[in-house]
Amino acid sequence: MVLGHKNVIKSRGLNNYTQEKNEIIMILKKTLLTALFLLGYFCNAQILNIDREDGNDTLFKKFKASIFASFASDKQRKNFLEFSNTTELDYFLKNNYFFILLNQTDLAYNGTKAIENNGFIQVRFRDKDTRIVALDAFTQFQWNGILGMENRSLLGANCRINCLEKKKSDLYVSIGAFYELENWNTNLSAYAYSSDLNAKVKRELIRLNTVTKFAFKLGKKIDFAGINYIQFPINNNFMKPRWAFDCNLYFEVSKKINFILHYDHNYDDYRVLPIDNYYYNITLGVQLKL
Repeated sequence: MVLGHKNVIKSRGLNNYTQEKNEIIMILKKTLLTALFLLGYFCNAQILNIDREDGNDTLFKKFKASIFASFASDKQRKNFLEFSNTTELDYFLKNNYFFILLNQTDLAYNGTKAIENNGFIQVRFRDKDTRIVALDAFTQFQWNGILGMENRSLLGANCRINCLEKKKSDLYVSIGAFYELENWNTNLSAYAYSSDLNAKVKRELIRLNTVTKFAFKLGKKIDFAGINYIQFPINNNFMKPRWAFDCNLYFEVSKKINFILHYDHNYDDYRVLPIDNYYYNITLGVQLKL
């Protein structure tokens, strides 16, 4: 009787140990997923989720959404707050055209002082890759306090040409023009360059816009998408174009969740303020698809 009693106690202890071990493993998994979700943010990312080669192009939905968001708070000498968001909303029409609403915002505050404030809101109207030649019209409002860009407004249109459209790869080129209105201000609280310069500058110009977009699958759960912009000012500085490149490498975890490795850069030798010509960004994040 005593021996049997000891075996029962031992069995219960083993069950408790196994249960506690499973709970610890579950907590570690949730912690890792949360950490990856809060890692990085997309800086001026303009790769559209709709442009991926993810095998879902044949699944028709009238509305699609892709959302990335993170928030962090850190108590140091002052409260440090950081917020990042990237959202894409797609609304499809019956004629295979659709509207895109794309928003990206990055905010960081040290107490009440903004040390980062940049982002954009973009609206596009374009074809769902069904025509050889199609209209791609867009408008965008952008800001970047670190660079001294109080705001930039764009309005333009491209002729979008289908050069290659296969099941696992595609290639599109576009050419067009857009109107650009910029307001620059060195007195913005997030401005990261010399504070000795006290300047407010307004600039208006037309730019020739050339775009190359490509996407292809690297494996069953991996795909890659990139977009390249070369934008020429139509004035005496035509040979000083703005060059922006943006790409994402997607690792599909499930139908709703992707890990994303993102890279983008921006080179502009025709700056209004005395800031750097070249910037780049590399980030890792998690995307939720709805």
